[in-house]
Amino acid sequence: MKILTTLAAATLAAALAAPAAAPMSHPKLVGTVGPGFTITLKRNGKPVKTLKAGRYTFVISDRSAIHNFVVEGPRFERALTRVGFVGRKTVTILLRKGKWEFYCAPHESVMHGDLRVT
Repeated sequence: MKILTTLAAATLAAALAAPAAAPMSHPKLVGTVGPGFTITLKRNGKPVKTLKAGRYTFVISDRSAIHNFVVEGPRFERALTRVGFVGRKTVTILLRKGKWEFYCAPHESVMHGDLRVT
């Protein structure tokens, strides 16, 4: 019985001493909109053209109150920032296979980008 008690105590101590598992992080995409009529989406400093399906963390820097940053794809459309907002937003999105785009809604004809998710 003494061996079982000692073994149980050692197991409990080891479990309490073990570091907690870190939450999984998702690949980061960095987007900017403004201050002029520019919009970008990059991963590791390079423009995004294709991605594998999965969850991605979008970090958007909105640098102008006249713009917004919208992401649109299969069965998905979401404004990550809104007109009037200036600052940074972080959002995690599940990207499904298909054609995707990002754009500024008020100026979509000149501020847009496309990417493909495989």
